[in-house]
Amino acid sequence: MVLRDFLVLTKFRLSLSVVFSSIAGYLLAVEKADLWVIILLLIGGCLTVGASNAFNQWMEKDLDALMSRTKNRPLPGGRISDNAAIVTAALMTLLGCFALYIINLYTALLACLSIIIYLCVYTPLKTKTPLSVFFGAFPGAIPFMLGWVAATGDFGIEAGTLFAIQFFWQFPHFWSIAWLADSDYKKAGFRLLPTGGRDPGTVFQIVFYTLWMIVISIFPATNYTGELQLSYVGLGLIVLMGLWVLYYALKLMSNPTTQQAKPLIRVCIAYITILQITFVIDKFVS
Repeated sequence: MVLRDFLVLTKFRLSLSVVFSSIAGYLLAVEKADLWVIILLLIGGCLTVGASNAFNQWMEKDLDALMSRTKNRPLPGGRISDNAAIVTAALMTLLGCFALYIINLYTALLACLSIIIYLCVYTPLKTKTPLSVFFGAFPGAIPFMLGWVAATGDFGIEAGTLFAIQFFWQFPHFWSIAWLADSDYKKAGFRLLPTGGRDPGTVFQIVFYTLWMIVISIFPATNYTGELQLSYVGLGLIVLMGLWVLYYALKLMSNPTTQQAKPLIRVCIAYITILQITFVIDKFVS
């Protein structure tokens, strides 16, 4: 197994983005960061997310072979064997959960729950119902919350708010990706757009969930979210970023083409990244 194929099998760049969310959540919960905990979050997060991706590609190997965007992945391409993928994923799961268990039990349990939902609910439902995206949003929203739980061992309003922000963000983000790749997804029988196709109903839901994403993201400015708060300066920046996403969602509504979905994907990624950075900076400077 060469390094490049291993990185593709585990979707290493995606794993890093997930770990970034966890570390941001951790920093929001502490007054002074513990480097050892951050290292454990980095190791445990990369291993457990990478394991989920490896198991997922093993489960969908035959379907991946049908799609242009995935047919050259290591498993359908024959560069990694099924056994090697399973063993790698299993070892990564054990080591990753152990690293997170060193932090505290709840952090490890959240990671295990994320893997279970991703593989046992989201993955098998992808070919059966668009509701798979709803269930897939749960493990996708856990990392931001996981960082807070790693710091506090507590599931309070703060952790719930972080979860909700990343939960609602995933719908415009993922559906814009599914819009762009809809034809390819259908080759494998995946039903990922909420109405089943590129139509006004799907775009309406993208806009609808974008609005909810903005509302939830600025909720900490109301001072009803415990220790998780947002200053007026942070509020202003988050609102501007949210309007940026909404602008491109409305552009997709007015011009529902695959080409128009591309900038929406990019601004969604920028939104969640800048939001997390803004929250962290706002905490330490305000």
